[in-house]
Amino acid sequence: MAAVAESPAAAAAAEDREPQREAVPGLESQRRQIENGENGRGPPLRAGESWFLVERHWYKQWEVHVQGGGQDPSTFPGCINNAELFEDQVNWRLKKGLVEGEDYVLLPAAAWHYLVSWYGLEHGQPPIERKVVELSSIQKVEVYPVELLLIQHSDMDTAHTAQFNRTDSIDLVLRTAQEQFLVSPQEETRLWIKNAEGSFERLCNTRVTVLDAALQTGQVVIMETRNKDGTWPSAQLPAMSSASEEDEDFQGQPGICGLTNLGNTCFMNSALQCLSNVPQLTNYFLKNRYLEELNFCNPLGMKGEIAEAYADLVKQAWSGHHRSIVPHVFKTKVGHFASQFLGYQQHDSQELLSFLLDGLHEDLNRVKKKEYVELCDAAGRPDQEVAREAWQNHRRRNDSVIVDTFHGLFKSTVVCPDCGNVSVTFDPFCYLSVPLPVTHKRVMEVFFVSMDPRRKPEQHRLVVPKRGKISDLCVALAKHTGVSPERMMVADVFSHRFYKIYQLEESLSSILDRDDIFIYEVSGRAAIGENSREDVVLPIYLRERTPARDYNNSYYGLMLFGHPLLVSVPRDRLSWDALYHILLYRLSRYVTRPSSDDEDDGDEKDLEDKDNLPKPGHVAGGSSQDPGPEQAGPSSGVAGGSRAPVDNSPGPSHWPQRARRKHLFTLQTVNSNGTSDRSTFNEDTHGVSFSSQPYIAIDWEPEMKKRYYDEVEAEGYVKHDCVGYVLKKAPVRLQECIELFTTTETLEKENPWYCPNCKQHQLATKKLDLWMLPETLIIHLKRFSYTKFSREKLDTLVEFPIRDLDFSKFVIKPQNESAPELYKYDLIAVSNHYGGLRDGHYTTFACNKDSGQWHYFDDNSVSPVTENQIESKAAYVLFYQRQDVARRLQPQPSLSDPPASPACGTPANFEFMDIN
Repeated sequence: MAAVAESPAAAAAAEDREPQREAVPGLESQRRQIENGENGRGPPLRAGESWFLVERHWYKQWEVHVQGGGQDPSTFPGCINNAELFEDQVNWRLKKGLVEGEDYVLLPAAAWHYLVSWYGLEHGQPPIERKVVELSSIQKVEVYPVELLLIQHSDMDTAHTAQFNRTDSIDLVLRTAQEQFLVSPQEETRLWIKNAEGSFERLCNTRVTVLDAALQTGQVVIMETRNKDGTWPSAQLPAMSSASEEDEDFQGQPGICGLTNLGNTCFMNSALQCLSNVPQLTNYFLKNRYLEELNFCNPLGMKGEIAEAYADLVKQAWSGHHRSIVPHVFKTKVGHFASQFLGYQQHDSQELLSFLLDGLHEDLNRVKKKEYVELCDAAGRPDQEVAREAWQNHRRRNDSVIVDTFHGLFKSTVVCPDCGNVSVTFDPFCYLSVPLPVTHKRVMEVFFVSMDPRRKPEQHRLVVPKRGKISDLCVALAKHTGVSPERMMVADVFSHRFYKIYQLEESLSSILDRDDIFIYEVSGRAAIGENSREDVVLPIYLRERTPARDYNNSYYGLMLFGHPLLVSVPRDRLSWDALYHILLYRLSRYVTRPSSDDEDDGDEKDLEDKDNLPKPGHVAGGSSQDPGPEQAGPSSGVAGGSRAPVDNSPGPSHWPQRARRKHLFTLQTVNSNGTSDRSTFNEDTHGVSFSSQPYIAIDWEPEMKKRYYDEVEAEGYVKHDCVGYVLKKAPVRLQECIELFTTTETLEKENPWYCPNCKQHQLATKKLDLWMLPETLIIHLKRFSYTKFSREKLDTLVEFPIRDLDFSKFVIKPQNESAPELYKYDLIAVSNHYGGLRDGHYTTFACNKDSGQWHYFDDNSVSPVTENQIESKAAYVLFYQRQDVARRLQPQPSLSDPPASPACGTPANFEFMDIN
């Protein structure tokens, strides 16, 4: 019950519905009808019934009159007069603290109308009608209803008082406010309440009662009406007012509206633009059908908040009054209910789409209380019977516009490999995640360094197995070079040093495309760290001695430069002098030998001074202080860069160096970082021995390097003919991906199937088939591949049709041949992803439901495009609409209207942007 405080108008209305004066029965008859009759005071209270208040003195006077048989004329009560119950005779508000039996009596509606017809009601007084309510399982007449102050958002200074029973719905409050402020029921309105502390709270669920909403007498209820641009007055911040005024008169094509990127939210914008261009879903929100289906009590839902936030976005985007909008409120709601989307990290548009569809479904689920449904296996029954049962069971728990629009049905067949037990179930789906055909080959670029010093390094492009080993890389290179794979060593070079030297049995998956891979030719007898081989392979670094940046130049820094080498050295010639000449030979292409004029008797003197070798760690011509990483220049690679070598184990002993004055460079044992190592060494008459991996540094004086080292020649390389080879990824058709999706597969060890016959988990075979397709089909192309061997994004071009995608050969349900449009789909939207695994950007192609024009949505930028620009390697999520639905939604033109362009057709005479 809702009533404005009692007034003469209400009294007149009450008189209109009173029964006509009838013949007054005898007094005894009156007493029986009022006190003992079926319509008298005797029957129990029933919720919803109307009861009336009568002033107690008048009622007692009437009792005396009828009991005395009317003998005493002075006992005649006269017209019913409730004046003592009112505070005043203007607003006719009840006095506070009235007590039943002392101040008034309660009469059911029939008894009240009898008395009014017999005795009449004091002129101008309104009847005091009250409803029976059930509070805490007790029926009682609510004498004092809740009085609310209704205010319109546009006029906060004017309040209207209205009375409501505690069992009245909030919807009645809303309709009363609409009537009070002359707002059409077709306009979208909502209510807010002002709490005692001055804050405002939305009354979201209009189906709850005044009691459930905890509304109290005197509380302020504010009604606001949605603006024509789809926004709410309460949502417009003062800081945005200037922008709103600027666009106030803007009128564009509804739906052609960008979304501002809030910081890595392009994934969200792309998903929203795709969903916004699904015609039947958008119409559902624009026509406010969602208001009747908001489910605020679903424990699996988001209390209707996701649906309302999405509705606000749709109404703004399709109002035609915005060039772009800021989806801040929606982003906040999503982060509140899905913590994985909190903050501003990069995410996947398909994952956001999956969450949004599920959230909208639960917020709009027409099933208020989900019943338990037991899933049943086919058990040999016909497919049609099992499928019908599965779909009915699904709809018993899930019934929403999302189910109506996006849900279809799979047939899943699982076969046990041991007992042959076949399990057939039918499962609903919301989108298809289809795999892309994956190539088992990989193209890798490497540099081959020959043992012949005259040959420059060669760049090769090799095709190897994607799950191959390092040995496969060597075999592929051997076909180009003629060098046996046994004479190759593979290394990852980073910042002038060896980041890692690979073993032949290691997996190629550990090598990334961006790595610089060098393959060195070594002697067939050589190996690193194997004492049984006749040759030993030494990793060689190049360093330049530079004055350290110190105020007194008291020590020197060492800076790595150039490409490191792997050099085979015969074990029986492993001496410093022999090593010097071997390295001088290996560097001969870009290191010039000193001329005879530069030589002196230094060699003989060195031989004479053989017993006076430098102490371990001494570098001729410099300080004996060990230059650590902090002494090296920032570009040396010793301290620069964030990529630390894999092998940080210290090298062997420091080898002593021959103090040859005219040697071009000196030699020093170092660790894998290229910094000096002071560990002990062993040298005897047979040469130098070591127990762990040695690393040798060639140290150059700046003047010697400038004079004898040719940097241009050292950096030179040649390209092998194979570098021009490109592993062409042949485009695949979307139908091939769907066929791959429906192919029988064997379950992985991580996901076995429990066989009820064998009573154990089995690696069964599984096959998915399409049984029933939805009105709008979402196809997710699984471009991101994550396996235990590799992680990659597939940039294969998938060719998908704009029109007439035919699923008739994929649907196994018996088909209606007279309605082929039930299996044909037209494209309406595409979510694109540009970039790789770690970063990227999302955009959208979408067809406007009203104009049929395709547009490209890139955050807040929107541009028209042609259909031939839609297909690209970036296509990630495809939205298709069934043709019979498109025809049903297309408005029927009148005879006077010009012919309409086909849905999602290509308009003429546009300046199109080049997306690709």
